[in-house]
Amino acid sequence: MLRGIHVPLITPFDVTGEVAFGAIEKLAGRVLDEGASGLVALGTTGEVAALTPDERARVIEVCARICGERGVPLTVGLTGNDTRSTAESLKALPPGVAAALVTVPYFLRPSERGVIAHFEALAEETPVPLVIYHIPYRTGQAVSAATLRHLGGHPMIAGVKYATGGIDQDAVDLLGDLPEGLAVLGGDDAFVSPLLALGASGGILASAHLFTGRFAELVDAWQAGDVARARELGHRLARVSTALFAEPNPTVIKGVLHARGLIPTPDVRLPLLPASERAVSQADLVAAHAGM
Repeated sequence: MLRGIHVPLITPFDVTGEVAFGAIEKLAGRVLDEGASGLVALGTTGEVAALTPDERARVIEVCARICGERGVPLTVGLTGNDTRSTAESLKALPPGVAAALVTVPYFLRPSERGVIAHFEALAEETPVPLVIYHIPYRTGQAVSAATLRHLGGHPMIAGVKYATGGIDQDAVDLLGDLPEGLAVLGGDDAFVSPLLALGASGGILASAHLFTGRFAELVDAWQAGDVARARELGHRLARVSTALFAEPNPTVIKGVLHARGLIPTPDVRLPLLPASERAVSQADLVAAHAGM
């Protein structure tokens, strides 16, 4: 279920500032047509914190229908830093959701024993498999390879979205001794190629809104042992991803999608601001030079 490229969909807005649900549907269909293995709804890239509960429910509904029609998994992002409310959100997930992407508890910064207890408690109550979202530069919470390996032994913990801002020793240690059935998905777009080289099974990548097929090809090349092709493609995609993250995610990605006529506006909701014209133009230029 967690192999390949899973696209964490943006939330496009129309000229009135409302969620453009028709654009979500078209964008979802497009990335799946181009080789995505699944979708992620309500992730960071989807500006989930800026959406109302009703908007979140409708986004899940649209994505679940499309994934059901295509026979691919839908993962839904859940944020929360206390165990009780996160468990309630998990139990409230509607039919059609295949997995839940759950952040390591943020702000409170529990001990690693607390992180283990948190996810073990969630795993006992969740109706769907969990993907641990390890992103310490947002949560302020470091989690060791030993902790992730321990949690990966639970049958309801299916994977880890690994986004530490680079390839660290814990990534090497984790991928060098994975529990059976635990998938590691790259979460930092510019570093997904070396993570795949170490044995990751895919990625949850915002950049794959635009170059879905190339990212899917990158996964296939590493898993087929085509090292020369994987390295060459990985370097090109890393340059593009860096340009797409030159300003806060998903602002540049939205700017490029709008410039290519794929969403009605490049708008984001405060406290984010739209990407500068320079950043959008530069991302397009880098993509063109990379042959994308």
